[in-house]
Amino acid sequence: MSIEEMINRYDLAWNDHDVDTIVSLHTREMVFHNHTAGECVEGQAVGPHIAQIFENWPDLAFRGRRLRISGDLAASEWTASATHPDGRRLEWDGVDLFAIEDGKIARKDVYSGSANPRVIG
Repeated sequence: MSIEEMINRYDLAWNDHDVDTIVSLHTREMVFHNHTAGECVEGQAVGPHIAQIFENWPDLAFRGRRLRISGDLAASEWTASATHPDGRRLEWDGVDLFAIEDGKIARKDVYSGSANPRVIG
């Protein structure tokens, strides 16, 4: 599977809230670092961390805007949307930076505007 195919499959799994598929696309030593949220988890802690994200944001969805790939690095620009617990629909932009090793995601660094989302409804 090409890096582009893998990232597309990964993005689909995020939108399906499919933690098993997401984790299957990671290396065992995966580092998930959300710089905006100040969260960094590694290895076996990544799956439960992602499951908690889906529990906190049950309608979280992503729309891909642009994917750039160079060697074993990928940058994916996206727009996320979700409903805040107070009922407001929110949207924010972000970028994921991926380091790929042996055909799997070894590291994901997330930078987003989630600290200042747009209210869309």
